[in-house]
Amino acid sequence: MARRATKIVATLGPASSDPQLLEQMIRAGVNVVRLNFSHGKAQDHIDRATLVRQAAQRAGREVAIMADLQGPKIRVGKFAEGKVQLAPGEKFVLDAARTAPGDLHGVGLDYKELPRDVKPGDLLLLNDGLIVLTVDRVAGEQVHTTVKLGGELSNNKGINKLGGGLTAPALTAKDMEDIRTAMSFQADYVAVSFPKNATDMEMARQLCNVAGAEARHKPGLIAKIERAEAIPNLESILKASDGIMVARGDLAVEVGNAAVPALQKRMIRLAREHDKFVITATQMMESMITNPVPTRAEVSDVANAVLDGTDAVMLSAETAAGKYPLETIVEMANICSEAEKAEDVRLDADFSGMSFSRIDQSIAIGALFTAHHLGCKAIVALTDSGSTALWMSRHRIHIPIYALTTKLVTQRRMAMYRNVRPLLVDQSAERDTALAEAEAHLKKRGIVTSGDIYVITCGEPMGAPGGTNMLKICRAV
Repeated sequence: MARRATKIVATLGPASSDPQLLEQMIRAGVNVVRLNFSHGKAQDHIDRATLVRQAAQRAGREVAIMADLQGPKIRVGKFAEGKVQLAPGEKFVLDAARTAPGDLHGVGLDYKELPRDVKPGDLLLLNDGLIVLTVDRVAGEQVHTTVKLGGELSNNKGINKLGGGLTAPALTAKDMEDIRTAMSFQADYVAVSFPKNATDMEMARQLCNVAGAEARHKPGLIAKIERAEAIPNLESILKASDGIMVARGDLAVEVGNAAVPALQKRMIRLAREHDKFVITATQMMESMITNPVPTRAEVSDVANAVLDGTDAVMLSAETAAGKYPLETIVEMANICSEAEKAEDVRLDADFSGMSFSRIDQSIAIGALFTAHHLGCKAIVALTDSGSTALWMSRHRIHIPIYALTTKLVTQRRMAMYRNVRPLLVDQSAERDTALAEAEAHLKKRGIVTSGDIYVITCGEPMGAPGGTNMLKICRAV
């Protein structure tokens, strides 16, 4: 299998829940498995987490598990016939008080706050923007609209307001319960849907830390950027999170399709500048839900995300419900590998004007610089928390970073970081023994052979978090 820096996130669903298939998918290149909490019950997710851990063990690889929270249900209710056909110019009422099933004239709402969030002239986008309603007036619990762009509207389709402005809180009672479920199997990451600001992320972190306290587990937090309101708050959201997801579906509905590619590039750049990771998601290989090969446009989309510097590319329905989950992983891995070959390494430019107040960060950057100019075969970080590997992974370099840790939780978390290969070692507390063990590890895996140069970073005393203070240039014996 070609060496690949970009990580692949695959959503688990009915199409990928067979244990043998899941094992094959992990072998083919899945690094992170996403559990979508919008579907299924608590026990389903607990069972799926077990399935993932067992498949990873059989494949001989550790993968991270990401629990993706549903967030607020800003949706219409159900229809008597399951769906209606709306024509332009027709009147349609969204009624928060309605309990009867919907018909051609109107429908109830899962989201009861809508009448307070809209005013005449607002545009409401339903079913990912395929249907557009203009708000005429609000009367009590009823939002009276005229159909501007018609089409088929079926049960529980999502509602967005053009330009944003819906007041739904990012964390619902269901999300809080789901956080407890995710912490019961120690999910490595929790993704928060529809955060508007840093406070939403800080609240999610507190809930995760409390729910994970018994197992002394603290997951990484991912902010899904999918609301117009999140864009002006991007830097503060980044600072309150461990990583972000460019959630292009809902975001495109709120800000318009044409604005998304430039926003994607900006988000990836900002994440890297703030030492955070970033996932690019939604419709990356959409046609492979039903076709065995991707379109040329999808190939370009994945490759461009890689060239922008994304840490991971994500698959949703392609692996959860598609016909070709394994083939999709294989195709995506190949696209990533090919795109990475074309990357420019501009480390010298990257580091000009940068200043470091931390010793461990300076060591990480020094290792990259040294390895690049010496043409090293590998960069090795002995790491307790994974921070050193994360800092190194923020810069483009064609030399693989091997992160050796004694902690399983750190190994799994680093599965998300671009160009980082996390390995679990039985690390000795004595420095020279640990360094010898690290080299033996590399030689056993065929990463270095006798005479190859590699660089290694570690901390003295060994095993102290945040203690990386040593850079050593080694020649394999």
